Amino acid sequence: MVPDNLIAKNMNKVKLSLVIFVLLLSCSAKSNNEYIIADKSSAVLIYMDENTDELIKWAVNDLAADLEEMSAKKIRVVTTDQFNADGRGVYIAELSDKLVESFQQSFNAQLKNRWEKFIISKENGNLFLIGSDVRGTVYAVFELAEQLGISPWQWWADVRLQKKETITFTLPADGIEEEPSVQYRGIFLNDEDWGLQPWAAHTFEPKTADIGPKTYEKIFQLLLRLKANTIWPAMHPCTKAFFRIPGNREMAEKYHITIGTSHAEPMLRNNVDEWNKEIYGDFNYFSNSERVKAYWQERISEAKEGNNIITLGMRGIHDSGMEGNASTKEKVELLERIIQEQRQMLAKTINREIEDIPQVLTLYKEVLDLYNNGLNVPDDVTLMWTDDNYGYIRRLSNKEEHKRKGGSGVYYHLSYWGRPHDYLWLSSTQPGLIWYEMSRAYQNGAQKIWIANLGDIKPAEYNMEFFLDLAWDVNSMNEKSIQEHLIGWCKREFGAAKGAEIADVLQEYYRLAFLRKPEFMGWSQTEPITLTRQTGFNSIPGNNEVKRRMDAYTRLLEKTEEIKLSVPEIRQDAYFQLVEYPVKGAALMNKKFLAAQQTLHATDPGEKKKLAEQSQKAFDQITLLTKKYNHDISKGKWNKMMSMNPRGLPVYAMPEFHLTENPGKNNSLTKTSIKPPLYIQAKNYVTAKNSTNYKWKSIEGLGYSNSSMTLFPFDNHSFAKDEPYLGYNFNTEKAGAYNIEIRCLPTHANNYDDVVSVEVNDKNRQSFSINTKGRSEAWKENVLRNYVSISYPLTFEKAGIQSLKIFVNQTGIVIDQIAVSPENYPDYYEIVK
Repeated sequence: MVPDNLIAKNMNKVKLSLVIFVLLLSCSAKSNNEYIIADKSSAVLIYMDENTDELIKWAVNDLAADLEEMSAKKIRVVTTDQFNADGRGVYIAELSDKLVESFQQSFNAQLKNRWEKFIISKENGNLFLIGSDVRGTVYAVFELAEQLGISPWQWWADVRLQKKETITFTLPADGIEEEPSVQYRGIFLNDEDWGLQPWAAHTFEPKTADIGPKTYEKIFQLLLRLKANTIWPAMHPCTKAFFRIPGNREMAEKYHITIGTSHAEPMLRNNVDEWNKEIYGDFNYFSNSERVKAYWQERISEAKEGNNIITLGMRGIHDSGMEGNASTKEKVELLERIIQEQRQMLAKTINREIEDIPQVLTLYKEVLDLYNNGLNVPDDVTLMWTDDNYGYIRRLSNKEEHKRKGGSGVYYHLSYWGRPHDYLWLSSTQPGLIWYEMSRAYQNGAQKIWIANLGDIKPAEYNMEFFLDLAWDVNSMNEKSIQEHLIGWCKREFGAAKGAEIADVLQEYYRLAFLRKPEFMGWSQTEPITLTRQTGFNSIPGNNEVKRRMDAYTRLLEKTEEIKLSVPEIRQDAYFQLVEYPVKGAALMNKKFLAAQQTLHATDPGEKKKLAEQSQKAFDQITLLTKKYNHDISKGKWNKMMSMNPRGLPVYAMPEFHLTENPGKNNSLTKTSIKPPLYIQAKNYVTAKNSTNYKWKSIEGLGYSNSSMTLFPFDNHSFAKDEPYLGYNFNTEKAGAYNIEIRCLPTHANNYDDVVSVEVNDKNRQSFSINTKGRSEAWKENVLRNYVSISYPLTFEKAGIQSLKIFVNQTGIVIDQIAVSPENYPDYYEIVK
């Protein structure tokens, strides 16, 4: 559990606060911790060591150029190896720089032998930005830049600099001292076929005609601004292998970025592009191991001096299991042999002890099954746990795995191609879910490496930054401050006046998408691809979910337009990319399907025609919005970056089910109004039984309710007896048969043994297992709707106040909402917030 005083300390320095802080350089300072960078008459001098690393020089000069543009004053960068005791200025240095030796104070005790740590402090009118190493120093520079109002998204989302007559920075009383929570933090560029690759190939880097060094340079600069250090390069068939394009590897070295590869790319090899079956034969270790080993050796020899994390193991050519017809036992034995031979290759080729070479085994899909069936992994290899592709981590370290020298990490999806349905268009994963799952992972030992699969970077800007901020400082947010992070981000990007309002819009955008992502609104699936059909939102009188959802999106559209009028012209392009396009896109996708569904049920010909026109209009508006993204904003800079129909799936087309489908009884309107169920939000409990060291708390911004309940802290722990519970009271107006539905998030337990027990009026206790295995039909339904449902039918002999207790057998279970409905109440989708 994070101490409250540590939370308060970290929240004071959350980097997303728009408040513009000061560096006091003049004698007329307003307070002891303020510093003026530039005002009407003067500007600061920035000092750095003349022999410092080239990456530090780039960061310092980049900062100086931004400050010049903001202030319209010349910002001089002075190279020197001596501190000027008589002057005042900003000193930026790596601990090992000679310049640091001349300082009157020592930073050794705080920084020596630390990984990427930095300090920002003020002493006698000077400001010091000192890093323990090169990246730590660069992170200090960009920490200062952000707190001065310079967005990390200045280039990638056109958050242009705003002129300021006075640029100031206020240092916290005890300065800033930061180092990463997670050692390796980064992104996986994936499913790039409809955004990043065509944009790079045709718009940004046509000479390379691919994602080449010019594009990667911009990506690496962004990663450093976000305090990240690792890349898994793009690897789909549309893209050449990273190492095959001249300049890519050199660009990574220039920016000190660590190169890793995905779960399907062992030994730094992109099999999709580099394994030629006609030349090499089958990618099959059972039958062709010598050719496979030679293929791996070639890359390791080429990259032996690089800054790499080596993926071990073996899967198929792409995202598939190992080739070869074998039993589970045979596959486990072969994979152990493969890992052993890969490590022998590394030890022979790279001039380091094998334990000092970063290696990872990503336990994705069938590899996790092999691990659970006894696969032995060397102790110094990092175990990389994965989510189920929809944000719910499948497995985390147990107590024995906690002791592993290699530690563990997480590969997490913020974008996905696959069954039951892709979500490649918009980025709408609820930040509260990211916070909960990744915080839980961290508390269970996943502290070595975090990688987010986010597709094309755009439009995942906020989710990417949220994920990386958490990786940098896992204590920078708690269960009550998730929305504060979003507010701070919006204020930084669009100004303090409207920041909170924009954050409210985005929070509702994420909540509505948690109910159902825009990409899932066709109620279709992939692998195999099925046609769209009417939604699960019903039009029951007294509980009209279709109207309620359409109204909610209409309010978002109106608010988005209203706020837009107040956004400065210089930030209009940024507002379109970061707010307007995703919010409007999601709203219009919902209107397209919900209006079509209403058309299906309308009996009046005029009303039917009107609704069909509304559906068509929503489709047309998505087309126009996407055209604007690609051609009109930022002078065409993002041409071919945004696709409104990745993979051409049915959900992106005009729905036609209303022309052929039977309306169905669940969605048909009835003349008699039916009283809706009694809805209870999990946070509105009346009693709570905690356990020793574990306490029930709500997580703001998580679930349908935006306030789901779970036990803190998050370390895996089972309760042998005296299970914790939450208690609720509700009033039934009539005796009779009812159904109690309890909705939990579809989280996973290591041993598939999460159990929720339900007790009503202190009797008739029943227990329910809530985990799914593999890609079952139940799992598919759960991840598309983001809940697992517990149904508890019973009969109340008397009307009046009833009591309900919900018990859990271990941590990791998240309770969101409860509904009490009379027997045979029509199907409903949403438990109303």
